[in-house]
This record gives sequence, structure tokens and C-alpha cells, in this order.
Amino acid sequence: MLKIVTLNLNGIRSATRKGWLDWLATQDADIVCVQELKAQDADLSAEMRQVGYLTGHFHYAEKKGYSGVGIYVRRAPERVIAGIGVAEFDAEGRYLRADWPGLSVISLYVPSGSSSPERQAAKFRFMDVFYPHLAALRAEAKQTDREIVICADWNIAPTAIDLKNWKSNQKNSGFLPEERVWIERVKAELGWTDAYRLIHPDAEGEAYTWWSNRGQAWAKNVGWRIDYQLATPGLASAARQAIVYKEQRFSDHAPLMVDYAWST
Repeated sequence: MLKIVTLNLNGIRSATRKGWLDWLATQDADIVCVQELKAQDADLSAEMRQVGYLTGHFHYAEKKGYSGVGIYVRRAPERVIAGIGVAEFDAEGRYLRADWPGLSVISLYVPSGSSSPERQAAKFRFMDVFYPHLAALRAEAKQTDREIVICADWNIAPTAIDLKNWKSNQKNSGFLPEERVWIERVKAELGWTDAYRLIHPDAEGEAYTWWSNRGQAWAKNVGWRIDYQLATPGLASAARQAIVYKEQRFSDHAPLMVDYAWST
């Protein structure tokens, strides 16, 4: 079994203070993807880089205290690739890929557009350049008989069952019609498969992975499902269990854990 975990940390130092590393050390995960490090290389302690048997690889943002992604691995990858070759977004530390024979795992942090119209415009630019990248990944997977999974904070709730208050959020970033059309095209036209939804096609409240820090969102479970693992069909079909872990809080996001009947 291959256990892959993804979690937006909302700051690796903050999550560490909340016990994230202690929890991770007990999970027996094979690969752990993290987003929103909000740290640079000099900010990471030895404990943050090596969590028991898991070795961390990171892609930092140039801006201090901002963005950044990482992948922790049980077994050393053949190669690690940072960035998609687009300067605007590579400077923000949004993409890291690790390769093993027959398998690639990507940690991705899609921009949020909620803070301003300018950031929403940047999100749309990212979506424009990342769609052909997703198409290229699918082509590579077919040509090389490779399975790929993208573990991401997508910052898009795909459908009405993926957030609590969908009616009132249709004009808000994360549930805009253009965003939902985009993620549907990624799945329907390019063939990426949502591993969680294969196992839990109708899950609602238990599927949420993010809650606003405003009001009583966590207490009332007013959440969004914006963190998911999109995989090539072969790997997705091997998904056997998918759990959103909510017993402890390390971030405003919750860890998503998927077990695949797959060996690397």
C-alpha cells in the first residue's frame, strides 16, 4: 500500500508549534506533500527537514513568509523538479515534482484570488498556463507508462457539495463559474481523476478540508473542499481509502490521506 498525505500547513513553523511534526511521525506515510510553507531555507530546523524516516525536499518562494511547497519521501526519488518554467509563479514556490520508476508525485499550491482583484487575475493567469502543463503531464504519463498524482491546495471547490454555503459564494474566489469550469475541464477533458471522490462520491461535510478563521467556521463545519489529489486513471483506480483527518488542528486546512494499492 502507498500512503500519500497532503496538507496546506499555513506556515510550517506555525504548524510545527501545533504538533504537526509529532503527528506526522506516527502516520507511516510514504509520501507527504505540503503547501504554504511561509518559510525560506534558513528558517527550517533539522526536525522540519527530516521527520523520522521522511526526508523533505522544498521549493521556496522568493518573498519571505510566503507560499512555498514541499515533498517528504520515505524512499529517495530519482529526480526532483522545482517550478513549471513560468517565472511569475516559479518565484512564488508553487510546484515541486518527485519522480520514481513509474510514478511521479507533485505538490502544488494554486494561487488564491480572495485577497484582491489583482490576485484573482494572477490566479486566472496561473490557470491559463497550468492547463497545458496538465495536458503535457497526461501525455507524458501515456507515452512513458507513468502514473502521476498531483497533491494540491487547488483553491477551487469543484461543485456545490464541496462547500457549505455554495449559493452565497458563487461570486467569490474559489467558487467562481470560471474556476469550476476549469477544474471540470481538467478532469473531463484531460482525464485527471479525483481520488477522494472515487471513494466518497457523495460526501459533503466530512469532505471539507479548509475552514475560514473568521466567525465559528470550524465549530459549525462551514468548510470548503479545496485540497484534493488528482491522479492519472491507473493510480486513481488503485485508491482504497481516503480520509480527511480532523482530530487535531495544525492549520486552517486538514490533512487529506489517501491509500493506494500501489508499490514503488
